[in-house]
Amino acid sequence: MGKLSYGYRKLTAKDPDKPACAACDITHGGLHLDETAQWKAAKAEVVKSGAVKDVKQFHRDELDGETKGFVQSQGLQFPMVLAKDEGSGLRSVMSSEELAAFKGDPQAFMQKLRQKLEGGASGV
Repeated sequence: MGKLSYGYRKLTAKDPDKPACAACDITHGGLHLDETAQWKAAKAEVVKSGAVKDVKQFHRDELDGETKGFVQSQGLQFPMVLAKDEGSGLRSVMSSEELAAFKGDPQAFMQKLRQKLEGGASGV
């Protein structure tokens, strides 16, 4: 049902600066079911660079209790990017508005992510 809802929102969105899901545009290129080759390459590159240990994507219904509690306590809006730092837990790295600014470009997203994470995030 989530993919159908997303497809409808994607096809009927009137404001290009407020996409149906900016994260989906970056990872799947819009309405595709599979991750794009560009996204896969960008993930591999950022992990290989050592900027992060791992990149994981979750839909809102796949969050564990800790993450769900953090999102709710911080009043964050989906989609967003979180980092899990060694010893200090979760922190917000990018908002849905920041993700929308990439207009689906995974390389630009990963470049900005590396800049924001310099200083110790171990996973995203």
